[in-house]
Amino acid sequence: MPDRTPAPPAAWPLVALFTSGYVAPYLLPTVVGRLDAHLPLSPAQAGLIGSVLLLGSAAAGFTLASRIPRHGPRPLARLGLLLAVLGYGTAAATAQLPLVVAGAVLGGFGSGTATAVAASGIAAQRDPHRTSALGLLSVSATAGALYLTLPRLGGGHWLPFAAIALVALVCWPATGRLPGADRTDRTDRADGSTDGAVRASGRLPYPRAGMVLAGALMLWSLAQNALWGVSGRIGAQQAGLSEVTLGIVFAAALGAGLLGVTAASALGARLGRAVPVGVGTVVIACCVVLASHARGLGSFAAGEILWNAVYPVVLSYAIGLAAALDPRGRWAVLVGSTSSLGVACGPVTGSLLAEGAGFPGMGLVLGGLLLAVAGPMAGVALHVGGRPLTPGSVRRRGGAPAAVLAAGAGTPAGSVPRVGAQELEVVELPELRGRPLRLPPLRVLLLSPAAARRGRERARRRIRTGV
Repeated sequence: MPDRTPAPPAAWPLVALFTSGYVAPYLLPTVVGRLDAHLPLSPAQAGLIGSVLLLGSAAAGFTLASRIPRHGPRPLARLGLLLAVLGYGTAAATAQLPLVVAGAVLGGFGSGTATAVAASGIAAQRDPHRTSALGLLSVSATAGALYLTLPRLGGGHWLPFAAIALVALVCWPATGRLPGADRTDRTDRADGSTDGAVRASGRLPYPRAGMVLAGALMLWSLAQNALWGVSGRIGAQQAGLSEVTLGIVFAAALGAGLLGVTAASALGARLGRAVPVGVGTVVIACCVVLASHARGLGSFAAGEILWNAVYPVVLSYAIGLAAALDPRGRWAVLVGSTSSLGVACGPVTGSLLAEGAGFPGMGLVLGGLLLAVAGPMAGVALHVGGRPLTPGSVRRRGGAPAAVLAAGAGTPAGSVPRVGAQELEVVELPELRGRPLRLPPLRVLLLSPAAARRGRERARRRIRTGV
């Protein structure tokens, strides 16, 4: 039977989806600030609407974590962008609070759908960290341009929502390069079952490490966005800055994020993942305390710019770590969803802490929380990221990295590997040329015929395209 397995999606459509999904959290300060300024809402109520928006995004990730291969990236990506355009467009077109809230929830669900599809595709890439770094570069540049542009277009709560909807609309053509539903995994087997069913029901690899990473990243994201959600208020009320000056500071901060992600992409895995994740989180905790205690332009700008330079670096390594936990992308989607849950709780948490303890007290609490999660995140990176590839780890993951597939040799004569859900087979060879082995049985990794065909087809495709 001919090999019809689709190639992994190209990187640039995933970067476009990543941008459309993440631009809403990046614009959260101006969204919350304009809701507070132009609608009859208190700061805590405006922060609650921001949290509701991001809860919709988290709900999409939890809902779609195991359904993306079944329905296909292209239909789900288009659905997410359509919901984003409709939801944010509705929130921008009306000043009625129920409709604004409903539009924010619907748009957040659309953003979360786009982010889930992007995370799943990034996990299937040959270099997930590089692709996630490109996505963060794109969203930082987009958000920075919007922070420079929106204050010059006038007031009103509708401008940030309209901008997010426009970004989703611009990213729509990229979905044409994504694959549809994957039907190749549903080949009937002799016992009447399907490979797709076997693959869909496989256990998640590294369950404890994945849960620790998910919980730690949720608290990490909560602390980041608790400050990000009230950064505009800190700058305006405590540091005495105008909206235009705040926009310039935020744009400069996101520009520093571009430089940080570029450096992280160039650095790659030279330092591993534990050092950037652990040390970077400690640096972020110091920046949070500095920004929350700012009384003027200098200290506020220093804290925001340094913080935003380090934040996307740590996030890119965390996304790459989640993608490394499972090549099928399930941990990437689940960890991203728990991160979105933390992002969703961030604005209201920051507003409540600011009202109860003031901006400096809020910064101390958030800085302590970041220091508490730095160790577990670095520990997961050490536990998983530095592990050598072994036959047992390949079997636990339920698949094979591209490097192993590319290096696979042919099947020795006389052996008949089982054709099933596993692409790599473990075969016991108790004897060699009639002589019993003195050592323990030799374990050899063999490719199934279907996997060998796929490997040859991928190699030919790379030679033709030069990728």
